Amino acid sequence: MRYFSIAGLAIVFCGMLLSEGFGGLSAILLVFLVSAPVIVVIRSKGQDVEPLIDIFLVALLLRLAFGLFIHVYELREFFGGDAFTYDAYGVQIADVIAGKALVTDSFSLKAMSTGTPGWGIHFLTGFIYYIFGPNLLAAQSLVGAIGAATAPLLYYCAKQIFNNSRVGTISSMLYAMFPAAVVWSSQLLKDGLMVFLLVLSMTMVLAIQKRFSWPTIITLLSALAGIIALRFYIFYLVAISVVGALVIGRAKDSASLVRGFAVLFIIAVGLIASGAIGTASDNLQKFGDLELLQRSRKDLSKSADSGFGGDVDISTTEGALTNLPTGFSYLMFAPFPWEATSLRQSVTIPETLIWWAMFPIMLMGLAFTLRSRLRPSIPVLTFTIMLTLAYSVLQGNVGTAYRQRIQIQVFLFMFVAAGVVLLLERSENNRMRQIAAHRRSDERLKALSSLGREGGE
Repeated sequence: MRYFSIAGLAIVFCGMLLSEGFGGLSAILLVFLVSAPVIVVIRSKGQDVEPLIDIFLVALLLRLAFGLFIHVYELREFFGGDAFTYDAYGVQIADVIAGKALVTDSFSLKAMSTGTPGWGIHFLTGFIYYIFGPNLLAAQSLVGAIGAATAPLLYYCAKQIFNNSRVGTISSMLYAMFPAAVVWSSQLLKDGLMVFLLVLSMTMVLAIQKRFSWPTIITLLSALAGIIALRFYIFYLVAISVVGALVIGRAKDSASLVRGFAVLFIIAVGLIASGAIGTASDNLQKFGDLELLQRSRKDLSKSADSGFGGDVDISTTEGALTNLPTGFSYLMFAPFPWEATSLRQSVTIPETLIWWAMFPIMLMGLAFTLRSRLRPSIPVLTFTIMLTLAYSVLQGNVGTAYRQRIQIQVFLFMFVAAGVVLLLERSENNRMRQIAAHRRSDERLKALSSLGREGGE
């Protein structure tokens, strides 16, 4: 598999060079800047996790190949039109840094505003463009490499929860190859970066539960700051999960409770010092008004081919609760094959059917987690439940729900993997019992045959 992946990557790199020339070379360099440390870290963990390199290379190949396909055939408007907005803001920020545009220009102020949701990707694109020149392929290739790095990272997250390498490996493979994960992490979009930061945050929280470490704390702080820069409202959900994990999840005695609060205090001081909490609070006050959320949801639901629940009013508690079941069904299972009215929805139907088939297995794995691995899974469960409820209330568009579902699916893949391992272990146990039964039967037959010979004598 490794040689196949390397050969495939070589072909993709050649395609980048042919399509963009020097710009393709910049894209390849950015991919190596991400990939090399990932491979070094995996190898530092020993030979047991060497297959993670193969999974990472497959994930990287799929994302870069799909990204190149979109780039060459100019399909960004179809798959992810937001990339054009980030590209325009990135060009403007690069011009401001280079002194080619005024900071006071209205478009510059808009591009560089930290009060705009998702401002982090504007600056990331701007810095890439400042160093390498405006190059959308390079920017999306960096996002694709980070998206691929999420796959091995998910292994370590799942391994810490379930203490089972098979669960970690299956989780990693699911994210590496699942179509939605590939689509949304191969373009210049926030989704791939967001999922990486979420998995990184949960992995660091799980590591802190076991042992305090300053590098782990700093990594967690960086991930939380990145989440604020991309989707500020998710920061609060992650923060609640961190509190639950560090204070409740490991509070076996008063000493561990004190340690948990100490870690939370350090994290809070770090975020306050960086201005991250202030920025998130300002954004929450600006965009957290229920009437504004209602208008936003209504705008989403107006789409003729993919809107739903346009008559629902979520500006009241009663309205939000009323919309919850419908919103949940669309968030988890849409697009429904019988409601497909566009090519965008139709191409996702095979993947949707696969996801439906995986859902019962996921529920089996979730039930096992609640019974046997509840304490270590608290941060992931808390975050997943809260984000699911939030999106179930706020979503009014099938396409948006399908796109944002990957932020939840990445953790549900761990429960799917746990369910698969349970089924495999049951199958193996049944097979072993059958082998043991056959052996006992053979032994009895031999014993009876021996008795028969003795009786004949």
